Amino acid sequence: MKRFLSFLTALAICCCAFASQSLGLHTVVIDAGHGGKDPGGVSPDKKNFEKNFALDIARKLASKISEECPDVNVILTRDNDTYLTLNQRAEIANNANADLFISVHINSVLSRAANGYSVHVLGESRQENRDLYAYNLEVCKRENSVICLEDGYKTSTNGFDPNNPESYIFMTMMQSAYLEQSLEFAQIILKEIKAGGPFTTNHGVSQDPFYVLWKTSMPAVLVELGFISNSDDLWALQKEANRDAIANCLLSAFKTYKKRYDASMSIGSSPTPQTAPSGQPHPAAPSDRKETAVQQTSSPSQGGVVLYGVQIFAVSNKLPEGDSRLLGYRPEIIKAGNLFKYVIGISADMQEAKSSFLKIKEKYPDSYLVRISGGSLERL
Repeated sequence: MKRFLSFLTALAICCCAFASQSLGLHTVVIDAGHGGKDPGGVSPDKKNFEKNFALDIARKLASKISEECPDVNVILTRDNDTYLTLNQRAEIANNANADLFISVHINSVLSRAANGYSVHVLGESRQENRDLYAYNLEVCKRENSVICLEDGYKTSTNGFDPNNPESYIFMTMMQSAYLEQSLEFAQIILKEIKAGGPFTTNHGVSQDPFYVLWKTSMPAVLVELGFISNSDDLWALQKEANRDAIANCLLSAFKTYKKRYDASMSIGSSPTPQTAPSGQPHPAAPSDRKETAVQQTSSPSQGGVVLYGVQIFAVSNKLPEGDSRLLGYRPEIIKAGNLFKYVIGISADMQEAKSSFLKIKEKYPDSYLVRISGGSLERL
């Protein structure tokens, strides 16, 4: 009996150790944009290519994270001048069960005056009076156009056409589960590049329909690090010291995000509220299962009653009534920070909500069950 009890004790200790190790941010995928037959942006003198700058920065970042965060598995989608489809890049991250996806790019536009850096997450534009399909559409078309290099791309991407604005509609619903975490990481990146990067113009965080972000099943950002079409930015990118400085900025952002992420995933921990920069959305602690204080636009939970439902997506701009993305549903809308969370299939019976969830998930693959109680929304 004593030997049996000792075995149980050892087993419990091992299980606890495994559980503690499984919590937190342990895998990051760094995606160097373009590559191989896809050069990405090209400098005006035709001598410099986005794919090379992106690969060098991605490599530097991977090396720095591996050195300073030995508990993190760092995966590069490409480590040389290889062509990968956008689906392949996302599949690498999804198959690795990554906790974070960082896609590294250099911007390029026809105007040589445009300069600076920006960070993008999947979704609708946060700019008032800016339509999703007008704001940054040209940048999105450029980054998504690599799809056209694939043989039979319309079959492999379910008919997605990077030049057709209607192809972007469904994307606005697909990253709701990770939008808050992606936004937080994006804000941290902006702060770090502003403090230590070689660029002068900060274009902020934008929510845009990039295909590679849509296909990843984790918090994900796409960073545009300077304009290869601008002489000043190009000059900065040509210097290895500056590319190293950019990688250091991204490393600092990663370490800050990881610290918050790991704290939020600790059993019994209470994440410390973070202060957002002026005029920027308040970042949420990066945990899908934390409770989020909400300001309700409607009142699905009254008098302490606990209700259950299915969150189908979260967007930064409230959708008009009867919007096609609602597929005929009339959801309860819960405002949390700068996000509007759309919840349908609400019931006081958890089993009934689960039954509704099975049907709803067929239409909204990234939807999930939530509990609504006392002015808070909690993912189940």
